[in-house]
Amino acid sequence: MKQLLPEEQAATRPDGENRLGWWRADASCSPDPVATGLEPLRLLRHPLYLVRENGGIVPFSNGSALIGKDRPNGDGFPLLGYAPPSLPEGLGDPEFCADLGIRYPYLGGSMAKGISSVAMAEELGKAGMLGFFGAAGLPIAAVEAALDRLKASQLPYGINLIHSPQEPDLEKALAELYIRRGVRLVEASAFLALTLPLVRYRVHGIHRAPDGTIVAPNRIIAKVSREELAERFFSPPPEKLLRELVASGEITAGQAELAGRIPMAQDVTAEADSGGHTDNRPAMALFPTILSLAARMAAKHGYGLKLRVGLAGGIGTPAAAAAAFTMGAAYIMTGSVNQACVESGTSDQVRAMLAETRQADVTMAPAADMFEMGVTVQVLKRKTMFPMRAARLYEIYRSCAGIDDIPVAEREKLENTLFCKPLATVWNETRAYFLQRDPRQVERGDRDAKHRMALVFRWYLGQAAHWAKDGEASRTIDYQVWCGPAMGAFNEWTAGSFLADPSRRKVANVARNLLFGAALFNRATFLRSQGVSLPADAIQAVPLEDAQIKEFLGE
Repeated sequence: MKQLLPEEQAATRPDGENRLGWWRADASCSPDPVATGLEPLRLLRHPLYLVRENGGIVPFSNGSALIGKDRPNGDGFPLLGYAPPSLPEGLGDPEFCADLGIRYPYLGGSMAKGISSVAMAEELGKAGMLGFFGAAGLPIAAVEAALDRLKASQLPYGINLIHSPQEPDLEKALAELYIRRGVRLVEASAFLALTLPLVRYRVHGIHRAPDGTIVAPNRIIAKVSREELAERFFSPPPEKLLRELVASGEITAGQAELAGRIPMAQDVTAEADSGGHTDNRPAMALFPTILSLAARMAAKHGYGLKLRVGLAGGIGTPAAAAAAFTMGAAYIMTGSVNQACVESGTSDQVRAMLAETRQADVTMAPAADMFEMGVTVQVLKRKTMFPMRAARLYEIYRSCAGIDDIPVAEREKLENTLFCKPLATVWNETRAYFLQRDPRQVERGDRDAKHRMALVFRWYLGQAAHWAKDGEASRTIDYQVWCGPAMGAFNEWTAGSFLADPSRRKVANVARNLLFGAALFNRATFLRSQGVSLPADAIQAVPLEDAQIKEFLGE
């Protein structure tokens, strides 16, 4: 048998016996899978026994163990360590997976403008996971087309509803579309407060089942970075908004009463330092806070169901995924690393940029959708001047009353570099766009010079995202690429492997590797808790092809 590590590296019990109990071979067991040459720690479906034999520690995946017992009839070998089976589907909360109809506690988070694409959601669904389509920033017709394809696939999926304070009618239209089309799962992101459209979606069709339980067909998974927002989502819908819905005839008084007994969201994703909208919170501080809040809110409201918390932000390696599950995450959600995969709705140019990203290559920049409010998003700064240029636009917006108030030299610089056309032309184009999308913006822009300037500046911010997504070669320097530090960690982990090549990054394989590696780390932690010192190469979760993962799992 292959020796795993020298005997002196094993733990020593207080009585001088470095053992947990005793192990003996069992003739009724199937042949030892270790004999196939596969690494024993990675055989996650099998138990692992570390046995003292011939002066070393030898791994076995069959036989039987007597933990803490005397030597049975003088037979058997000292057992120095034991790890139970640890499967990827055993991570997280099994009830969460059952509720969503998925095998693994893994979600692909939404990225705006269809970057988290239909193809990405389909591939995750086929793999027993779930992906959210990134509907934010897309025309209603494009969202409808995506829904047609997703519903036809008959795979688990979700869709994004982003808070749109500058365009409340668009938020309302999307919520109504989801209700009409029978969308049962929405990821609510970037919400600063609960809104009427979001509450309307949540409580639509609420009723009592024959056994008396309250059934709310529409489920929300809220993505938050602050505990006060998590508290709002863990609370019942606000009474004021429920009264408005009753007054408008959209729900009955009886439904409003039922809605007061359920949380807006049973599941909340604690979004740590991530790409796009983020407060840059450290996961190790944010997650336990939200998890503690969930327990308090469940007790306070007496829902009769468990409030669950997942973790997003910074998850780009198996070690990060394992840490999330160890802290008690019901599920994990990825984003930045998915954008680097071939199924994402971005360009090959962006995928190549992401493949070179290090952890320090990200920064905050003004957000297009909440520009006037000073809200920022985390973006890539490597090989693009977008963050610096966007920040300069916000400085000008803060200091000037309107376009005509911008100093001549500054205005000429903007027209020659950022906009590549006169600002008057940009306004005419922007005006024509909003006449179709939201005429009220045009009316306000015509009479309010500062708002007109904001709309013109938002043109650049919005186009920068499109140039990146479409791979516009002439505007590479202006690409806006939403990205968090997880991307740099992912690149470090995959360096030298097949996943270092952007063309080989497939979203389902990346997900399987993160989960497989997390289960491996979980198993190694179990052994370390017994005082077993494992060599570094024994717990390296190196990227594996799907066939290799299946072999280790015995599938």
